[in-house]
Parts: sequence; C-alpha cells; structure tokens
Amino acid sequence: MTVELLIRIRVRVEQDVFTARQLGREVAREVGLEAQDQTRLATALSEVGRLMVAAGREAEVVFVATADGVPTLSVEMAHPVPGDAELLGPQLAQIGRLVDVMEVTDGDPGTVVRMSRRLPASAPPLSGDRMDEIRERLAGHVPGTPFDELTVQNQQLIAALDEVRAQRDDLARLNEELEETNRGVMALYHQLSDELEETNRGVVALYAELDEKSVQLRAASEAKSRFLANVSHELRAPVTAIIGLGRLLTDESSDRLTDEQGRQVELIRGSAGDLLTLVNELLDLAKAEAGRMDPNWSDVDLKAVFGQLRGTLRPLATRPEVDFVVEEPAVPRLRSDEVLLAQVLRNLLTNAIKFTARGEVRLSVAPAGADVRFTVADTGVGIAPELHERVFEEFYQVPGSHALSGTGTGLGLPYARRLVGILGGALHVVSEPGKGSTFTVSLPVAP
Repeated sequence: MTVELLIRIRVRVEQDVFTARQLGREVAREVGLEAQDQTRLATALSEVGRLMVAAGREAEVVFVATADGVPTLSVEMAHPVPGDAELLGPQLAQIGRLVDVMEVTDGDPGTVVRMSRRLPASAPPLSGDRMDEIRERLAGHVPGTPFDELTVQNQQLIAALDEVRAQRDDLARLNEELEETNRGVMALYHQLSDELEETNRGVVALYAELDEKSVQLRAASEAKSRFLANVSHELRAPVTAIIGLGRLLTDESSDRLTDEQGRQVELIRGSAGDLLTLVNELLDLAKAEAGRMDPNWSDVDLKAVFGQLRGTLRPLATRPEVDFVVEEPAVPRLRSDEVLLAQVLRNLLTNAIKFTARGEVRLSVAPAGADVRFTVADTGVGIAPELHERVFEEFYQVPGSHALSGTGTGLGLPYARRLVGILGGALHVVSEPGKGSTFTVSLPVAP
C-alpha cells in the first residue's frame, strides 16, 4: 500500500489550532473531498487540536494520502507524552462521527489520534505528479487570521442552514404528498370496503338461492327415483304376464297357430322382452340413485368373474367379423362387491358388442399403483370428444349410432358409472369417431 506524505505542522497554541483547521480544509479540497466532507474533516481536526492544547500538549499533525485500493486522506495528531488515550477517548466519541475512522492509541512515540476519510469516486486519481502538485500548493499556503477563519465558519454555517432549510422544505412537501396519498388510499379503501360488503351480500344471497335450489333439486331427484321405482314395479307384472301368455300361445300343447299368427305372437314376445329389460334397468337405476345399494365387500376371484363373463356374453358376439376376447386377469384377486363389479363389466361389454361391426371387443385388467384398472376396448363407431360426458346421461344415445344387435335404452352407461361410484372408483372413456372406444374402470385395491 502506497502512503504519500502531503504536509505536516505543529500545534502548540490556540492560533495553531486555527491554522490546522484552515490547512485541513485546504488539504481536503486539494485531494478531491466534497465541500461538506471538507468542513467535517476540518472541524474534527480543530476539535482534537483544541483538546490537546487545552491539556497543555504540543502535537504534530501529519497529513498523508493513500492512493492504492480505496483512496483515503488520513490525519495523525501525536504528542510524545503517553497516557492520554483514556482521557481523550470519551471526548472524541462525538468527533468520530465526522470522519470514517477515528482511533486513539498509546505507544512508544506517545499518544496518537488517527482520523481518515475516504475520497469520493468523482475525485481525480492520486498519481505521483498530482501528489507533487498538491504538496507544492500546500507548501505555499498562507494561513489566515482567526477572524478570517471565523468568517469562513460563518459562511459554512449559513450554507449548512440553507441546506437544512431546503431539506426541511422538501420534507414538508413530501409530507403533504404523503398525506394526499394517504387520503386517496383511505378513500380507495373505503370504496373497496363498500364494494366488498356489497359483493358479500350478493354472495350470501346467491348461496341462499343455491341452497334453496339444491333442496328443490334433491326433492325432484327423490321424486323421480320414487316414480321410476313405482312405475317399474307396476309395469313388471303385466309385462311378465304378456311374455308368459306369448310363450303359452306358442307352446306345442296349445292349439296350432297359423304362420302369420305365430309371427305376430313372436313380435309381441320380443317387444315385451325389450320392455321388461327397460323396466329392470329403470328399477336398478332408481335403486342406485336412492342410495339403496350397499356393497357386499368380499375377496373377488377375478379369474372366475372373467370366466363367467366369457361364457355368458359369448352367445351375444355372433358376428364372425368381431373377435370377443377376455384376457386372463393380471390381478388375481380384488376386494370389492362381486355382483356389482360383474354388472358393470357386463354392461360395458354388452354395449361394446352392440356397436361394433368388425374388429374386436377386448376385456383386460392390470394393476395401476394403488388401483386396479379394468379396460373394455372396442373397434366400433366411436364417440366424439364433446359427447364423452353426455353418454353417461340417462336415456342419451349418440346421434347417428345404431345398435347392431338388440336395442339401446341409454341407461347402461349411467347405471355402470353409478355402480362404479358406489364401489369407490371412477369410470372414464377415451374415444374418437371411427377409431373405437375404450372404457376404463379404476377401483381401489383396498376400498
């Protein structure tokens, strides 16, 4: 680190304190300190010098500059009598606020007071030639009289007062702006509070209306379920009677019918059978909606369930263009309700067989984390993406689709989704027109 000596003087009497103050301000100006920092350094220097003169000490004042690293102006005031550090330390505490660093030490040369102030970034570099110019100008410095120094101090005090007044005016202006802002904020706060209160009243009213509509919807749903259950129950007996009468008329022990009469009786029996299927589906759906189906939990042997489905649904897949495939289950057992699970898979497979003209209908199952995933995939007509949720609505059928075998009622898929929900799972479909459909049933391993 390069330290350059600028100038040194001795302080013996009060007149020397004024000289040191003037010289300190001059040195600070030469090295590039700002006006306020010049005053702060000169004030700190004069206060330390005054304390030493008052204590009867003769001090040597040395001004040095550090050009390397952070450019700094330092002042050392030393006298050869040690032991004044404890005396000067408390008195210099307030003076230390005027400079960046203030140190008081006792050593071999005596008591030393060190002060330093960093130069601003705008100060010219302290090159060797510039240091020589500063030393030359300082050597030619002529100290002024105490009256001159007092005049300078007064001027500095006036400038400081002007600065304080300007700062005070700026502060008053900022306070006025802050008060105006606060008034605007409070007005906005009150406005937002009123709007929020109004919104809350609207939300409360909306919730009350929603609660009322929910009660009405629940009552309507219960009425619909009761209606479906009662109508289904009342229709089942006469429809069964019609089927029985038709079977009796075509029995070999009865009087022989003509061919036309036999054909008409078969039409009556077929229509009655379709009507009985619809009545049974309505009754099952009404039970599911009314929450009257409680699962009978047990360990279900999926291999046996798949074998039963393969045997009972094989007669429905009579078209040679369609392969009916029931894979061996990759999950041997599952805790569920065997009857409800078989009903769900039977509905999905029957629906797939009805709407698949060629290709295949495939049933498979595989583990999926904490779930078991059943998949019924077909290569049928497919379903448009915007209709994926509508197919689970009661009595809804995809426009333009026609069952290739049997008749569709639009109740199979809604009933299957309700049963899956009762079993604690979910039923979803992925399908595109002309590319077939894949229905996925996800059930928990341990519901």
